Amino acid sequence: MHFSSEQRLDDDVVEREFSLGGIPGILWTPAALSPGSAPAPLILIGHPPLGLGRMYPRLAGRARHYVAEYGFAAATIELPGCGERPRWAAAEQARADLRRVMESGGPVGGEIVDALILPLVDRAVPEWRAALDELLSLPGIGGPVGYEGGVISIGVRLALVEPRIVAAGLFAGSLVPAAVFEEARRVTIPLHVLLQWDDEGNDRQAALDLFDAFGSREKTLHANLGGHTGVPQFELDTGARFFARHLKAERRESGAGPGRKSAAR
Repeated sequence: MHFSSEQRLDDDVVEREFSLGGIPGILWTPAALSPGSAPAPLILIGHPPLGLGRMYPRLAGRARHYVAEYGFAAATIELPGCGERPRWAAAEQARADLRRVMESGGPVGGEIVDALILPLVDRAVPEWRAALDELLSLPGIGGPVGYEGGVISIGVRLALVEPRIVAAGLFAGSLVPAAVFEEARRVTIPLHVLLQWDDEGNDRQAALDLFDAFGSREKTLHANLGGHTGVPQFELDTGARFFARHLKAERRESGAGPGRKSAAR
């Protein structure tokens, strides 16, 4: 992991840009973080495939809240095929097929969803796990780990396969392959799912069906009126309290270790 820039922001948050094997990322930590301080729990912040540059204001706003108000560390990485990362032809074709179907008003078939989402999940999840390896090796960051955000299928896969993630806050979306629904049935960590009831780009019933499929004994659905970008501001703090409840409790129980879960998933 190579850090290319560092700046101290006005809320005592340090923001550092990094690169990991050509993958850009950003890390936010408390300014007071040091090797001698208690290790900070880490939140991985996911985002739609729109590029870090375009998503930066929203990502930084969430990250700075978690760091300044709750003492977490937070990090994000660029998704495959987004931003300045190389494109791949199959993903570009899948996006074009999706646009064509949506513009025609027809139903989005499973083949298009699979072609659009599954290759992205297959590429993104190993990259998130590699970034997690590096982040947890840094001084002052010791876990446990939470994951927040979309693409929801990436969050489902990470919640299933990554034992260091002990809680996840997911943003509901409807372009979810059938294979991911099956994976969701085996997810057991605590979940906080956010749904915009009038989201013009997502099928509400599909989002509810996915929530029902999750195998977690503790799962909470927060549904708010409004479109895709109308998430109420108070949900930011609601999500932060969810992570505080689970990440800090896990750290106390594990003796401030790396946050690995002992139960098989």
